[in-house]
Amino acid sequence: MSDDPEGDATPEPALTDSGTEGGYAKVTGSVAKWVRDADRQPQLVDAVRRIRRSLPGDPAFGDPLSTAGPGGARAAARMIDTGSGASREVSMAALQVLQAVLEKTWGSPADGEVTIVFTDLVGFSSWSLQVGDGATLSLLREVAATIEPPMIARGGQVVKRLGDGLMVVFDHPDRAVEAVFAARAALATLGHTGYRPRMRVGLHTGAPQPIGADWFGVDVNVAARMMELGGNGNVVVSGNTHDAIGEERLGELGLVARRYRRGLLAAPQRGVPEDLRVYVLRPAPAGR
Repeated sequence: MSDDPEGDATPEPALTDSGTEGGYAKVTGSVAKWVRDADRQPQLVDAVRRIRRSLPGDPAFGDPLSTAGPGGARAAARMIDTGSGASREVSMAALQVLQAVLEKTWGSPADGEVTIVFTDLVGFSSWSLQVGDGATLSLLREVAATIEPPMIARGGQVVKRLGDGLMVVFDHPDRAVEAVFAARAALATLGHTGYRPRMRVGLHTGAPQPIGADWFGVDVNVAARMMELGGNGNVVVSGNTHDAIGEERLGELGLVARRYRRGLLAAPQRGVPEDLRVYVLRPAPAGR
């Protein structure tokens, strides 16, 4: 029998951190699960949404329509994970207020009214079928470089390009009309592969709903219908726009307004109020 007391001793197991780490992991995982579960509680999400409705800006800010287009708040909203948690609603609430402040700072019309302009090239589709994509793209680039600067120089916001047309929004109806005729005069200098572009234009003044970088509502539809009435290259305005400018200001711009008369056999214009007055604008006769 050995006298060495350590000879028969059973060695103690070495201590490691694995047990401690495992405990931490369990606790951390439990906390994370509790946070996720709490974040998804319908009552909490609804409470945050109710708060959002009382804040400045769009309480639905965060959907694909409201976050489309440029801007820091919109870009940040697009990066936030989709879902329905309370934490997402809180983040969107902050961006909602930020976007509202930015819009107010950069100047939205105080009364909410804007003048919406739609343009379209007459006979463009038929011509493009004959000449092909290369010539078509070349012309569209020339047209954009020709008609957009006069619009922007007079305060127009190009909302979107619609193939051979534009949607532009102005704060002031007389500037919109002035921009349209300046753009048409510039366009008259262009010619391309046997095609001389002519532009029909529709304008309507109203209070559409801004959503992201776009606009929505009946007033947008009315403006588009005014453009469709432009036929072979006329400038057509609604009674709203005509009255907002006034005959005196139209005279200063060198323009005259004539009531638009629908042909007897023409189909009623859909999407337009029945009592809406419509005018065609033309340059005033020389010497008037």
